[in-house]
Amino acid sequence: MTKLENKTLFDNIKHIDEEGNEYWSARELQKVLEYNEWRNFKIVINKAINACKNSNHNINDHFVEVNKMINIAKGAKRKVNDYKLSRYACYLIAQNADSRKEVVALAQTYFAIQTRRQEILESEYNKLSEDEKRLYIRSLTKLGNYELNQTALKAGVKNFDKFHNAGYKGLYNGETANDISKRKNLRYREDILDNMGSEELADNLFRIVQTESKIKNEKINGQINANKAHYEVGKNVRDVIKKNGGTMPEKLPTPKKSLKEINNNKILETIK
Repeated sequence: MTKLENKTLFDNIKHIDEEGNEYWSARELQKVLEYNEWRNFKIVINKAINACKNSNHNINDHFVEVNKMINIAKGAKRKVNDYKLSRYACYLIAQNADSRKEVVALAQTYFAIQTRRQEILESEYNKLSEDEKRLYIRSLTKLGNYELNQTALKAGVKNFDKFHNAGYKGLYNGETANDISKRKNLRYREDILDNMGSEELADNLFRIVQTESKIKNEKINGQINANKAHYEVGKNVRDVIKKNGGTMPEKLPTPKKSLKEINNNKILETIK
């Protein structure tokens, strides 16, 4: 488990139904995300539902309307609306919630990493070796960077070196990709992501996913604004790591072998 997976807070309110499926109660998530009024949280839920629909997912698979009884004054009870939420639904809600709240940033971190791992069972992931985890998360960063580049291109980014370095600077306390490469003693043009452990890769995966989301959701346009957004997201991820008492990415050890030196075919078969 990586340090980005701040499990306690959100696993404490996770439920398992009779068929063994996990879900979260919207009413309970509302409290954790520090929304005092249901009507305000319902606005966030509606945005998440629209995002789910626009992503061509079946809304009913992720947002199940239910009723529940709550206690009110003098022992009386009242029926209120609620939702049984999938992990993906929680991810969309976190994406559309008030990002100024620290707990929302934690939710975005937790559900982003977990959602990106949904194609394999958690029990299977935990059985992977460190190198297998590296390969798996590296495949996600490749996909994420492709999607980020497409989004950045549409936003008007032309200098992608500056754009990506802005994100690295935010996450790595001012270090550029070249600075990271030199610190890791890599060869010229050797891929720095191929020379990260699973924990460091997870940090960067979250940076990538959140930057693409920010550019899209806030309709950011232009090279300067995109660079600024990428830096801010990188810095926010760094702040979350610090808040959780984690290790800063530049302090994490560099693996002895690059992923290119590992027998990819055999390992990839184990995680398909």
